[in-house]
Amino acid sequence: MDDRIYLINLYDYYGDLLTLKQQEYFETYYFDNLTLSEISENNSISRNAVHKQLREVVTKLTMYEEKLQLYEKSLKIKRIIENLDQEIKEKIEELI
Repeated sequence: MDDRIYLINLYDYYGDLLTLKQQEYFETYYFDNLTLSEISENNSISRNAVHKQLREVVTKLTMYEEKLQLYEKSLKIKRIIENLDQEIKEKIEELI
């Protein structure tokens, strides 16, 4: 799986556990496609500081997934649902 998509999926699960600045840097880098230089200029900090924060975010997201496995469990649930009877599948999808 593309690392970028994987990280965005992890962010969907664990983004609220990051600091507001980390969320801002992640979102501007991954969602708005700004460069490290653009983010650093917008926030009046060094490019290296932005890079360091983004590396820390990746480390945290990966650590959260290793410990909690919410994203992996959701993929397993989706695979199970795909193989269910259509009526049961619709009822479960209504719940989630």
